[in-house]
Amino acid sequence: MSAVNAALPAPAFWRGRRVFITGHTGFKGGWLTLWLQRMGAEVTGFALPPATTPNLFTLARIGSSMDSRIGDVRDANALADAMRTARPEIVFHLAAQALVRTGYQAPVETYATNVMGTVHLLEAVHQTPSVRAVVIVTSDKCYDNREWLWGYREIEPLGGADPYSSSKACAELVTGAYRNAYFPLERYAEHGVAIASARAGNVIGGGDWAADRLVPDILRAISAGEPVRIRHPDAIRPWQHVLEPLAGYLILAERLAESGPAWAEAWNFGPAEDDARPVRWIVERLTQAFGEAASWQPDTAPQPHEAHSLKLDSAKARARLGWRPRWNLTQALEAVVAWQRAYAAGEDLREVCGRQIDAYCQQDQGYRR
Repeated sequence: MSAVNAALPAPAFWRGRRVFITGHTGFKGGWLTLWLQRMGAEVTGFALPPATTPNLFTLARIGSSMDSRIGDVRDANALADAMRTARPEIVFHLAAQALVRTGYQAPVETYATNVMGTVHLLEAVHQTPSVRAVVIVTSDKCYDNREWLWGYREIEPLGGADPYSSSKACAELVTGAYRNAYFPLERYAEHGVAIASARAGNVIGGGDWAADRLVPDILRAISAGEPVRIRHPDAIRPWQHVLEPLAGYLILAERLAESGPAWAEAWNFGPAEDDARPVRWIVERLTQAFGEAASWQPDTAPQPHEAHSLKLDSAKARARLGWRPRWNLTQALEAVVAWQRAYAAGEDLREVCGRQIDAYCQQDQGYRR
């Protein structure tokens, strides 16, 4: 197998495979579902209705080629019933309250969804004999952020100075506890379930309309003909196109299903170090892409605390999984702009997403700067 193929999901593995996804109506879960559908998987989704109008789930007709179930991961019985009915072999858990600022505004909901939702998911796995592999998606913000200039590794301490970040650290602890208590690696031959967690950077891509996220905020302001108001222009984040971590999740799930215990641990899927950029870098390039009418200005209103510097070290995923970034940040932004222009032109967005997935998979591994 070539180096290029080694870094991609294997369509033959996924064809006809029963997969269960929580959060399939969201931005990241929607792209993952589309990719799985494109590879021929039999997907069941469990999630709340889409949180925004417009939204990727509706525009790309994601529900048309799957068993889409509307439900809340805080409802343990409904989640367990849906999983038992679906009889999946592979489970991806993406349902979450995913916004730092919302975590400040609704901490109880944030912990209930991100922590107890993960407990309910793992309980459902415990009750579903068909499951063989589970990928719990958390966040780069699960680490105890010390404002280091270097990337956090999977062995660094977990933490979180705000409700969202600490809820993701808690989800990691829950995952480890269930893995050790109910699916211990030394008894893998008996239970046959391998569970891993995945931590990604700040994802961007077409179809994200969430509030208080940088790229959607920029696109909304440009559409309205208003200056983009930026809260933390000098904050550094590990930016990456949404397809980058999704490729890692898919490859990881394949390894979990095929080899089990060797892969049942935490994994980082972050961009190349050069793509950990300040917020203003992203803003300037997107506003340039949309022409002279687009502009930005600092938001000087008091803001809740957010980390200034955050990077991920993905050396383990590169060395052991063969995963690595395929698009640099410039290419990722080009894909976002292309998707947004296709949306404005009224194109078939399911086809647009499919073309971008194909382009990502066909990208020469010669990673260009």
